[in-house]
Amino acid sequence: MKALLLVDIQNDFLPGGAFGVRKSDLIIPLINEMVHYPFDVIVATKDWHPSDHGSFASNHEGKKPGDHINLGGLDQILWPAHCIQGTWGSEFGPNWDTTSIDKVFYKGTDPLIDSYSAFYDNGHRKATELEVYLRSKGVNEVFIAGLVTDYCVKYSTLDALALGFHPYVIADACHGANLNPGDAEKALAVMREAGAVILSFKDLKGLLEAEDKGLQVL
Repeated sequence: MKALLLVDIQNDFLPGGAFGVRKSDLIIPLINEMVHYPFDVIVATKDWHPSDHGSFASNHEGKKPGDHINLGGLDQILWPAHCIQGTWGSEFGPNWDTTSIDKVFYKGTDPLIDSYSAFYDNGHRKATELEVYLRSKGVNEVFIAGLVTDYCVKYSTLDALALGFHPYVIADACHGANLNPGDAEKALAVMREAGAVILSFKDLKGLLEAEDKGLQVL
């Protein structure tokens, strides 16, 4: 059973958003195709922060995005305020078809700890229920796309591996924040080394077409 996991494709991570990532909207046409592919389950995540979230630089006097603090006993990079619950920025971005999503999972809701992964907060103290949902559907393969490669996609993929799922990352259907040049490529290398399969969108189409014809692949 195959699931498509769409990570944080929200207004604030797209151009014009509070944490807008340059050219991140280039993934939208690929997402629009993938949601019509023969996945058994399609799930999505949303960053869903309260306004007083501890990862926001604006909530720490004298701090700016990119600075580091200790939050809940963990090193925390500070971000612009983004994806605040109920705001435009927290909504799914325009121009992609969200009607095929079976369930949305919310993360980053605790102001005292950040949550990059779709499965857990950064301290692995609380789960999002995504694992339970996927297992209830019999899913063992998780195809991952979305924003951003070097944070939420990366940590979702590593947690999927640790939980025993088989993750496939569609690299060109993700986009990196690249706070430092090359961060996204480094993240892909880390995921590959950990055991994830890194695919292009073209590879994904070929894989699904081959499986549809009953061919043994991967």
